[in-house]
Amino acid sequence: MTQHKTLEFWFDVGSPYTYLAWKALPGVIERTGAKLDLRPMLLGGVFKATGNRSPAEVAAKGAWTGRDLKRWALRLAAPFERNPHFPVNTMVMMRGAAGLKERDPQALPRYLDAVFDGMWVRQLNMGDPQVLAGVLTAAGFDPKAMTAMVEDPFVKDSLKHDTEAAVARGVFGSPTFFVDGELYFGQDRLDFVEQALRTA
Repeated sequence: MTQHKTLEFWFDVGSPYTYLAWKALPGVIERTGAKLDLRPMLLGGVFKATGNRSPAEVAAKGAWTGRDLKRWALRLAAPFERNPHFPVNTMVMMRGAAGLKERDPQALPRYLDAVFDGMWVRQLNMGDPQVLAGVLTAAGFDPKAMTAMVEDPFVKDSLKHDTEAAVARGVFGSPTFFVDGELYFGQDRLDFVEQALRTA
């Protein structure tokens, strides 16, 4: 009997490359049979701990990134639009992801589909609580219940601890993947990730 591997996906929804990875992951999982382990983290905390920063903060790199994202979106046949509100504070959204991972993990993919779509397709200001509430309502979530969850001290601590754990393992950005303890950074490394998932 084939033993399928686990693919850890460490992410923050504020990264457009992470959105593209999210769109590509179903194919990777289908082809390899891997188990997907969703691992929310707060990218701002990772940046602060590692001294890293967003490509958008470097003018030349930011301009190149805009073109590169369009190329990748075309290759993946993924709808994509730059968000005019970028950068967006993702703390509430990531607490929502952390809370669902603990309490209703089967709902987490649906949550991420909705949030990623709001961020990187519909160009919404997802840092606005009313906008976020509307997106979640349309996706079948109760905004009041979600607000209560993200304010739960246990959920806050869970996201904080997972972010610290990510840094301790060498994570410096999003998306980051682990296969058999080996780190792979960036959605453009998914070919190496898939190869590792196929290796006995």
